[in-house]
Amino acid sequence: MDYQAVVVKEHRRPSTSKHSPESRYWRQFKHPVFVKEYAPITSVHFSPSKPHRYAVTAATRVQIYAPRTQKLTKTISRFKDVARSGCIREDGKLVVAGDDSGLVQIFDINSRAILRTLDSHRQPVHVTKFSSLSPTHVLSCSDDTSVKFWDVPSQTPIITFTDHTDYVRSGQVSMSNPNLVLTGSYDGTVRLFDTRTGKGEMTMEAVGQIRSEKMPVEQVLLFPSGTVALSSSGPILRVWDIVAGGRCTHAISNHQKTITALTFNAKANRLLTGSLDQMVKVYDVSSYKVVHTMRYPAPLLCLAISPDETHILGGMSDGTLSIRRRDPKAGELSQEDQNRVDAPAIIADLNLDGASSRQRHQLRPFRDPGEQRVDAQTSKKLKEYDKLLKSFKYSSALDSVLKKNVPPTTTFSLIQELIHRDGLRIALAGRDDVLLEPILRLLLKYIADPRFGELAADITGIVIDMYRPVIGQAPLIDTLFLRLRKKLAAELKFQEEMIKVKGALTMILSSTVSDTVQH
Repeated sequence: MDYQAVVVKEHRRPSTSKHSPESRYWRQFKHPVFVKEYAPITSVHFSPSKPHRYAVTAATRVQIYAPRTQKLTKTISRFKDVARSGCIREDGKLVVAGDDSGLVQIFDINSRAILRTLDSHRQPVHVTKFSSLSPTHVLSCSDDTSVKFWDVPSQTPIITFTDHTDYVRSGQVSMSNPNLVLTGSYDGTVRLFDTRTGKGEMTMEAVGQIRSEKMPVEQVLLFPSGTVALSSSGPILRVWDIVAGGRCTHAISNHQKTITALTFNAKANRLLTGSLDQMVKVYDVSSYKVVHTMRYPAPLLCLAISPDETHILGGMSDGTLSIRRRDPKAGELSQEDQNRVDAPAIIADLNLDGASSRQRHQLRPFRDPGEQRVDAQTSKKLKEYDKLLKSFKYSSALDSVLKKNVPPTTTFSLIQELIHRDGLRIALAGRDDVLLEPILRLLLKYIADPRFGELAADITGIVIDMYRPVIGQAPLIDTLFLRLRKKLAAELKFQEEMIKVKGALTMILSSTVSDTVQH
């Protein structure tokens, strides 16, 4: 009969982590890579299509990065002034950006050639975005207080909205209706426009503590369903119910300074906000409670999370780009990504299948039809303590699991095996102070541990019984025995207190139940 290896019993420890599952998920975005630019980063944007390249806008350039390597692949620098709002189209082929001269340009992302020039604004253009449902249309918002909706092929604006009275610094085309445009302005209003009628359908005012004080709107964001809008004014995040006529349902203030960036995760069930207070906060949109907070080294100007939720980009005022990366689990990979991961194995299989039928026949040994194949059994490699147990070297086996790098589950599993073999006293016998010290330290460490306390108490009794005659001959061993005695006394006192508390709680609960029954 083959030797049966020691079965290591796993003990589930009570969770002592102060982080919730939500927080642990966002903490997976770690080891940030920092890329230094020469000017504040005004915009970051991920391509909606794979491989989800991202555009970073800073100074007079829009730079395209590869997400897997974080390497710069393209630089578009054909701007007359500071570039703004580099945005990649849904198919990942075109990029649009505005600049402080009022020019809007559309580029081929591969050749970097200028495909269209939209020249109508007279002041800086802070927002340029493709319509996700109508890829030939572009939205632009300018400091000249106008909002334009462009037809790219003809290079002409389909409609121009002039309802705002101050800088328009944020805007978005609805993802559920290509005719609806949401904008936010420094005049303190959030407006919903319809490109079919050319009129403002709804106006939402962000007012301060004084009713007449209008707060500049820094950012707006529309839910994919198009029924709820978000806006930021100073440190306050507001939630607007579009269906209810633009009623403000929430006004939340969790930042200390102005909120400069709003973005959703892929499922739009989490909202990320970036602020000048150097913090990113993650909200659960069902309750708008903060579920996680991330700290950055400088004030944030822009923020983006990749569609596959593997990267978080943060652009800062000191010109630093922060790239936080998370490795997706196997279950999160799409079929295409899984095929990419499995490619080496598939290639190896193809190489094997590519052999000629004659070669495969030569590799296949002849087998008589009456033969039965018996698979060779591969023996598992034994651990060091298993080898010693197999040789009945109980004392050496115990010494091998008393090392610092051996987990306590393994140590106590082996001790349990020695008990079953009636070998524990043999393993503990004949030890001097040097060999007895690690055993006493083990008992001292785990005598009060709920997982091992009962077994450790039994071992303590055996050790005291065996080495009582020699107590007083080694100062170190005597000290460890005294510490063990004090720890046992403290644990017994704690257990007595717990029993008293349990009794008191039982009486309180019993009286509560009886009162409930009487009523």
